[in-house]
Amino acid sequence: MKEVKIRNIALGEFPLLLAPMEDVSDPPFRALCKENGADLMYTEFISSEGLIRDAAKSVQKLDIFEYERPIGIQIFGSEIESMIRATEITAQTNPDIIDINYGCPVKKVACKGAGAGILQDIPKMVEMTAQIVKTTNLPVTVKTRLGWDDNTKYIVEVAERLQDVGIEAISIHGRTRKQMYKGEADWSLIAEVKNNPRMHIPVFGNGDIDTPEKALAYKNKYGVDGIMIGRASIGYPWIFNEIKHFIQTGEHLPKPGIKERVAITKRHLEMSVKWKGEILGVAEMKRHYTNYFKGIPHFKAYKTKLVTSFDLNEIRDTLDTIEMEFKEVDFLV
Repeated sequence: MKEVKIRNIALGEFPLLLAPMEDVSDPPFRALCKENGADLMYTEFISSEGLIRDAAKSVQKLDIFEYERPIGIQIFGSEIESMIRATEITAQTNPDIIDINYGCPVKKVACKGAGAGILQDIPKMVEMTAQIVKTTNLPVTVKTRLGWDDNTKYIVEVAERLQDVGIEAISIHGRTRKQMYKGEADWSLIAEVKNNPRMHIPVFGNGDIDTPEKALAYKNKYGVDGIMIGRASIGYPWIFNEIKHFIQTGEHLPKPGIKERVAITKRHLEMSVKWKGEILGVAEMKRHYTNYFKGIPHFKAYKTKLVTSFDLNEIRDTLDTIEMEFKEVDFLV
């Protein structure tokens, strides 16, 4: 296999990408995913209108660090002029890639014509992309879905048109906007995009990859250039190295034990507090605890303690107790 590249950014033979996830793929989480094998990562999506207004939350999401590279910043919006201006602002922070979000299915985004909402207006989608490509010297990539609903799965044509106006890679989630995250992702259309003889940019598949076996099976069956992993990495950044090892050797890496899980949870917590401040840092860790300790029997009381406490020292003490209490426990997963 030859190395996958986005312009001159070398990503290895079968790269694993961290999906942009709102309130998840922030710098602390990205740091852990990078350490555990992610080849390319994207920021949380950033509102073009928020950047133009200099909104604090949007601007903070532009924070990227040298150790994260290659890193893409993802922007979204429904107005072409705003997206052009947001591209200019984003480029000043010197990411490796600018990514356009044409996939977010959330109502407050999609129903305003941004994210997956633009799948109802393909000409506008193509025009917006063309303008963004013209605005920046950085490589532009796109994340999108198969279509708005079952009657509008135009992704094969759409991907080709986006390539023709200058995008340098595309990540495709194998569901429509209407499906949200329900049902099974359909990778057959992602394979059609990849197998289109006119396509020459990398095509990454996204959706439902949550085990090394599945990653290898989908790699072999659908022929994509790499896989983008989202929800399966939440509270489990080890998944990237586990997939890589399995693809290379056919064998499983040992699952992280309780000591490793507590250690990474503590690091995540400390980085989160350092980056966001104690109140927000503690609050936003709550979504990760369940996954960090998934598979421990009789864990409910400890989980309740972790997610209800706002006291940093109390959380640290609870984590120490978990390490002691469960040091002999085998995980169920």
